[in-house]
Amino acid sequence: MRQRTPVSEIMTRNIVALTKSDDLEKAETLFKRNKIRHIPVVSRDMIIGMLSYTDLMRISYAETSSKFENTVESVVYNMFTIEQVMVKDVVTISSDTTVKEVTKILATREFHALPVVDNDTLVGIITTTDLLNYYLEQF
Repeated sequence: MRQRTPVSEIMTRNIVALTKSDDLEKAETLFKRNKIRHIPVVSRDMIIGMLSYTDLMRISYAETSSKFENTVESVVYNMFTIEQVMVKDVVTISSDTTVKEVTKILATREFHALPVVDNDTLVGIITTTDLLNYYLEQF
């Protein structure tokens, strides 16, 4: 295993992102369509927040087995904005941060994704799944 592998070699570059003017229904659609659990919230190319699928589920009744499930979700989603639900103080890393450093950050913090930012511009995202896949490839 290489000791100084930069995160740029394994990060996701094809970023799915939201803006604070998007709604939570759009967020849920993006989560499900792209099979992802974290979406950066941007203003232009600058990150201003992070929304996780867990954040969204905390405010919804998505697990309701009622035949009115979609109506309930819509009502709840309309009560909140992306800006109210997203994490605002986002920890970011640069693309030259090593995989080892990223692993340490994610192992000691309460989140599972880090936006990758170079020169104030969002260039990628790295998740615990990306790291696990990287480590699996090494063995």
